[in-house]
Amino acid sequence: DVQLQASGGGLVQPGGSLRLSCAASGVTFGDFAMSWVRQVPGKDFELVSQINDRGDDTKHQPFVKGRFTVSRDNVKNMLYLQMTNLQSEDTAVYYCTKYSGSSYYTLRDYWGQGTLVTVSS
Repeated sequence: DVQLQASGGGLVQPGGSLRLSCAASGVTFGDFAMSWVRQVPGKDFELVSQINDRGDDTKHQPFVKGRFTVSRDNVKNMLYLQMTNLQSEDTAVYYCTKYSGSSYYTLRDYWGQGTLVTVSS
């Protein structure tokens, strides 16, 4: 079975940084695009960042561009989200997700459990 285990969330002050990690198992990780999706409490899910199978094509939503960086290590089967200059509106549960193909234009087919990021002074 495919398993995606996200970690690295926590409490951080505004302007601070965190790095989220997602460990993948049960899948040939390097064959698939991945993404980070977040859910602010009481609101809909929103796509944050995407990365293709090789890690050489990334896309960030405008509200995180310049602050967040998605990356991956296909040897370690790990997905990362480096978050800097965090703001209160970034408070959310962050999920790593897998796509069905090498491109992030394919369908999303697996979700991991989320990790909570709280930005507060």
